[in-house]
Amino acid sequence: MAVRGPKRTRDAQAFAGNVLKLARIKTGVSQAELARRAGVPASTISKIENGQRQPSFPMLDRLLAAVDLELRTRLEPYDDHDDVLDARHAAASPEQRARIDAQHDATVEAFTHARPA
Repeated sequence: MAVRGPKRTRDAQAFAGNVLKLARIKTGVSQAELARRAGVPASTISKIENGQRQPSFPMLDRLLAAVDLELRTRLEPYDDHDDVLDARHAAASPEQRARIDAQHDATVEAFTHARPA
């Protein structure tokens, strides 16, 4: 049985928010426009994207349908890649972890503000 590490747990908790951000980037839609199209308050979109709210699958499907997208899922064997990275991160010095975390945050920020080509 697989035991998920901290990164895998964080990724699972941020999944819906990341999917919505990617959907908005891909379609060039703002949070307010997505909310309008889906018939939900703009605060709902913001809370999901910021990890303050976890939508049900039917709600996530509804939000994606509002921008003509759908989420497809498939089951795969467990891949421990993230768990290996977690172990490496834990073994690093505090200074190294801080540098790695800052680089990760900068990359996420760059992708969050990227515009589709």
